[in-house]
Amino acid sequence: MARARGMLVGLAAGFLAVPAIANAQSAIIYGSLGNFDISNDTGQVCHGFEVDIDGVTVGDVPYSFSAERYGAPQVLSTAAGVQVRWESPYDPTAQQFAERTLPHTVPWFPGQCYQWNPATYQNSGCEHFGTGATANPTHVSARWLCEDPSNPGTLVPNDPPTAVPMPTYYVQPPVQPNNPPLLVVEVQAPEPAESPDLYGDAQWMRVFKVELQRPIALNELLADNPAVVPMDPAQLESNWAIVQDEPAAGGNGNRRRKRNQGNIDPTTRAVVRRIEMYAFTGQYDPITHEALCADGLCNAPAADELGDLVSVQMTGVNVQPDALIVTKTGNGNVDSSDKLVSCGNKCAQPYDAGRVVSLTAKAGSGSTFVGWSGACAGIGNTCSVTVNGAVNVAAAFSAPSGGGGGGGGGGGGSTAQFTLQVGRSNTGTVTATPAGVDRALNCGGTCSAKFAAGTAVTLTATPPAGKSFVGWGGACAGTATACTLAMNANTSVQANFSK
Repeated sequence: MARARGMLVGLAAGFLAVPAIANAQSAIIYGSLGNFDISNDTGQVCHGFEVDIDGVTVGDVPYSFSAERYGAPQVLSTAAGVQVRWESPYDPTAQQFAERTLPHTVPWFPGQCYQWNPATYQNSGCEHFGTGATANPTHVSARWLCEDPSNPGTLVPNDPPTAVPMPTYYVQPPVQPNNPPLLVVEVQAPEPAESPDLYGDAQWMRVFKVELQRPIALNELLADNPAVVPMDPAQLESNWAIVQDEPAAGGNGNRRRKRNQGNIDPTTRAVVRRIEMYAFTGQYDPITHEALCADGLCNAPAADELGDLVSVQMTGVNVQPDALIVTKTGNGNVDSSDKLVSCGNKCAQPYDAGRVVSLTAKAGSGSTFVGWSGACAGIGNTCSVTVNGAVNVAAAFSAPSGGGGGGGGGGGGSTAQFTLQVGRSNTGTVTATPAGVDRALNCGGTCSAKFAAGTAVTLTATPPAGKSFVGWGGACAGTATACTLAMNANTSVQANFSK
């Protein structure tokens, strides 16, 4: 997807949306991503599912999730936008559908709705869906498709819509210059009221959150992937809240829409949330249908107010804040003239887009400055960079001279050597040029080697067929497949490949 700066309103049912152009932002959203698990709570055996995406065209919907019992969906044009429709084939001779989703009656567990759990999948009573759009929808709703009893072999949507939260995302610029921007996510009540004068059916919602220092891929957002999807109690972002459509007059908006937000740190590349929706089984006002909670405030469910888990939305955004990230090897520091970077200690700093930052490399005692790499180049000890997106700068210093020890004899000792260690997430290969003094580094197999002090080593990441390289960690940064660093200390690098 092409980079675009500004606010994004993307719906996370597998959506990748393009932000509108605006000024004075300090982060880019590359796309909102998501996949959701949804229980069949209709009380019927259903044979398909549909997502209505208003405000887009068929050409705006290039992706659909097909690793489920219904296979690839149809993408159909409607008066309001697009309908993505999964449905089972029908055998008119046998008068039955080939596939079905039973009503959900069994306890939830992570991965229950996925076909790679064959022992439980067929009778799980739930399914996993997703689709993607490159334009900003105006509204999204989702429904199970069940057989029309008066017209066998015909599927009709079941109302009300399913309780799947469809989050929207946007970036809010920082109030103070060179502070972190905010990433805002909003969730609208998924089930509309039966009339404008009433409240809709209520759900309990809670949200888990994690930030990652690499981009994510859509196929990673699965309920049985705790390495990416947050679900640990320590990752809870917001606890129980009632989500409920409100009447046009009489509501205050606090139930209709829930908002979470947080700073985008300079090294954050993805923010992932798991949004759980549970049935509300408490009392409703007999006139307005407003949920009436035992605690009077609906801050937490009483034992008889929390029903079954209805849906789980695994949603995330790939983000790129405007920031300067400095790494260094050897004995020295890098400072910015505005005092916001002092690396040493503070090596990553958010900046407003377009800010020019002056850096100075200062060698430590007994060391010398070797040179810059990344957004800076050369051996002069000062460098200026313009921040636009993530700007990575590396500074290399020589190690302090070692005197006469170490077996060198004659006046200075042998040349110092440092170990380069490479780690990988998922499968892929990382090679190093030149070869190490003890072995060639080819990780796949050999993931560490020693190099003489000051050696400039270029690492090249190669993903396997059908996969992609998503970015570096450790002493390397960015998403380019090649990274060059100076070996002036023992160094670790992480190469991240798609799952």
